[in-house]
Amino acid sequence: MATEHATLGEFEQMILLAILQRKEDAYGATIYDELSRHTKRSVARGAVYMTLDRLEKKGLLTSTLSDPTPERGGRARRCYSLTRQAIHALKDSRRTLISLWAGLEPVLEK
Repeated sequence: MATEHATLGEFEQMILLAILQRKEDAYGATIYDELSRHTKRSVARGAVYMTLDRLEKKGLLTSTLSDPTPERGGRARRCYSLTRQAIHALKDSRRTLISLWAGLEPVLEK
């Protein structure tokens, strides 16, 4: 179970944000596609699935199985959604990063 003040790694944050972007259509392949589209870097599919599993075990995600897809031999998809704890963790992370970035623009422009 996640604590009220769960800390997130960068990749965990990206996974959670990709799920929010996909809304009800957040399953492994679409989450992977969302990450690839936004990050413009190579992401291992296995890393996505391992992180989804870890976040669910931490209590930051819930998952449900969809109905099987209509094509022949279609399989159900595991769809993900964020828990309240995940939303709080993302907000805390964002606040921290904004605070750390404050005033650094002149330093970074050198």
